Amino acid sequence: MLNTNTFPAVSIIMATYNREAYIPAAIESIRNQTYQHWELIIVDDGSDEDIEGIVTRVKDERIHFYKAGRIGVVGKIKNIAIEKASGELIAFIDSDDLWAATKLEKQVAALHQYPEAGFSVAGGYNFRIPGKPVNCFFKQKEGIKYGEVFISFFKSELPAYTQALMFRRSCVDVAGPFNESKIFSDVDFILNLAENFKAVILYEPLVYRRLHDENASHTNWEKRYYEGIELILLYKNKLSKNIVRNALFRLHINFGEDLLLNRERKKAISHFFEAWKNEPFSFIPLKKTGKAILHYFK
Repeated sequence: MLNTNTFPAVSIIMATYNREAYIPAAIESIRNQTYQHWELIIVDDGSDEDIEGIVTRVKDERIHFYKAGRIGVVGKIKNIAIEKASGELIAFIDSDDLWAATKLEKQVAALHQYPEAGFSVAGGYNFRIPGKPVNCFFKQKEGIKYGEVFISFFKSELPAYTQALMFRRSCVDVAGPFNESKIFSDVDFILNLAENFKAVILYEPLVYRRLHDENASHTNWEKRYYEGIELILLYKNKLSKNIVRNALFRLHINFGEDLLLNRERKKAISHFFEAWKNEPFSFIPLKKTGKAILHYFK
């Protein structure tokens, strides 16, 4: 276990809105960390539920609760919390997610081992039932990698979840804060870090991301697609043509799958066709189109 007298404090940021069913478990996963030199900054985005009551019943002076009023922009909520943070290192956890007990300890140690790294990304998995992974962030389950990771995000080799992120607060002075004009600004923020700093990747699953029906609305997943297109076009000149085509391919495939889940078959087929135009030798768009047609005629 790391000596908390010599290693830096971590400011953990939790933006929340109506998560009374999940937030107690999220808070406990922080309090159970083997690394105890932390503060938890919870910023409530105008919840209708009694989130403040739940938080204040936890008797821990390291936990700080703030009411932001209803803002509805997660990036702005996170920027408010960053301004209030006092730690040298910053991490995030969503109020419906969980961490392995060693998550903080291992990421702090990694950034200590690689002082030139600006941030660290941990492995993890999505779940519906605690302890039962649905899918993992990485195929690899152990080991460490240090270096440039900017291109890796466009190749879908790294997760763009802030729950898996720990970074040096000083990085914000270079990379900038969260974009407050977008619904989903986590990817932008991590890409800005990756564009300016090297990273340490911990492949071990240390982050557990909960899946449930309230994760995102129909409007949000549509906006996520358009913001994804915008990001690819924004960085297009810094990427090879093959990486751009492959990134667009995956984006159209994933959006087509979302459209299928929402029973928009014709739109799904059109996006599978767009995917094929970017990767004409792939059989995946053909298979997805066949699946969409079968569902369409059911």
